[in-house]
Amino acid sequence: MSNVSQKLISVQQAENVLNPIHLANGMPNVAYTNQDYFNFERDQIMSKTWVCVGFASDLAQNGSVKPVEFMGLPLLMMRNREGLVQVFHNVCSHRGMRLVDQEGVIEGVIRCPYHSWSYDLNGQLKGTPHVGGIGQHKDERFKCEKHGLKALRSAIWMDMVFVNISGDAVAFEAHIAPLVERWNGFWGEDGLAQIRRVNMGGQLEIEVATNWKLTVENYCEAYHLPWVHPALNTYSKLEDHYNILFDDRFAGQGSYKYNLSDTAGTHLPKFPSWPTDKLRHAEYVALFPNVLLGIQADHVFAMMIDPINAEKTIEKLRLYFVGDESTQDIYAECRAATLASWKVVFLEDINAVEGMQKGRHSPGFGGGVFSPEMDLPTHFFQKWLATQTKIALEA
Repeated sequence: MSNVSQKLISVQQAENVLNPIHLANGMPNVAYTNQDYFNFERDQIMSKTWVCVGFASDLAQNGSVKPVEFMGLPLLMMRNREGLVQVFHNVCSHRGMRLVDQEGVIEGVIRCPYHSWSYDLNGQLKGTPHVGGIGQHKDERFKCEKHGLKALRSAIWMDMVFVNISGDAVAFEAHIAPLVERWNGFWGEDGLAQIRRVNMGGQLEIEVATNWKLTVENYCEAYHLPWVHPALNTYSKLEDHYNILFDDRFAGQGSYKYNLSDTAGTHLPKFPSWPTDKLRHAEYVALFPNVLLGIQADHVFAMMIDPINAEKTIEKLRLYFVGDESTQDIYAECRAATLASWKVVFLEDINAVEGMQKGRHSPGFGGGVFSPEMDLPTHFFQKWLATQTKIALEA
């Protein structure tokens, strides 16, 4: 590990997080404010697991491309002619030029704006004008098949596009399996196949001046509901919540009495397999490191936490409803009311996460402490982060 990283945070500071919750300290301020630490997280932690970089439904038709950045890395999501979604590094193999600047539909090939090298939607290098000299577009010394776009290991689940940048994480199916098994008890074995995204009014993006981790930590716990979310606390009260923590990469909270439908008048189609005795149950789980998920009987949501820099994050929310019937116009007002309710909730969080970010610049704060009962999910997330940090520092 680089000397820079070792100077930023010590193994002992990471180990302090791993103490029993009533003795633990939180991650130090530098983990939230320093750009070098942000880059360390990208290269040594985020890159070695599965991270969400976008949504497959944003690639609306075959031939669609969408450039994205993940913690400064230029990437390109593409849906090829056959409908397969893949993710590539968004750089030309020739001189490293960024290939695609705007999302859209590619009718022919992707052409580099620098020297006009071209690639098909499978990433294969197809054209190399003048590569062997003026008018010589092929050269036996240069093999096009060896210089296509560099693909990342990728997977799609619940519309989210995940990548493993290092290429050596466990299979995504194994990574997500514990959550699939848990939620099959709610939405059934075919729950994923039933969700539908309705593009009009089904998404929200919020820019917040905070480190990405504070958005995850805030989401994990219900402790703040009475003071930060007074409206939410009327139909999903603090005392009706329970903690969720399992398999070292999932944490959050559930509600026994989620009741938005009566509060907002949102009567939408429900998952047919959802247990009738749990129609008011809902669960809100952070899938480490950068996905926030919510599941209710009549809709689900996925939020990608997009870390821009050490002190800026974009929250990208997508709502999904149940079955084709839910996409019809008769449910338009119910869908809009559902989105409006969640918009209120997530906008209310802005002051909290930005206020914590400002506090991370204080020498009077040393990572903080935890409520032994109410902060269990937040501590669970920090233990995951501290464990990965310790492994990287000791490598």
